[in-house]
Amino acid sequence: MDGLVQQILKFGVVGALAFLVDYGVLMLLNVGFGVNPVLAAGISFTVSVIFNYLASMRYVFKHRDDLSRSRELVIFVVLSLVGLAINELIIWGGTSLLGETPLMVTVTKVFATAVVMVWNFVSRKKWLDAGE
Repeated sequence: MDGLVQQILKFGVVGALAFLVDYGVLMLLNVGFGVNPVLAAGISFTVSVIFNYLASMRYVFKHRDDLSRSRELVIFVVLSLVGLAINELIIWGGTSLLGETPLMVTVTKVFATAVVMVWNFVSRKKWLDAGE
């Protein structure tokens, strides 16, 4: 149990850093350049996935010996695409209901991040982690 708690804490730190990357790019694109929030969220999410893969597979999850690194990356990307779909649906729904002001985009993004975070941990733990 101790190892799981430690893993969740590491996941939280990596996730918080990935959120900062994601949110920073989202706000830069949406507020700074006027890009539609749904498109901006898709781009920012993709940038954060790259960071998240590198950090998660180095610091959070233990590499499975039965997976090559290329297969690991493919699985990570597929799981992330599901997370992206969840993220995009929530951003679309939230901004449709609440509006596209920076505050409402932020509120929607925080909610989307919480939902996707649960998906990411559970799915990566199941399909990518070698365990303790």
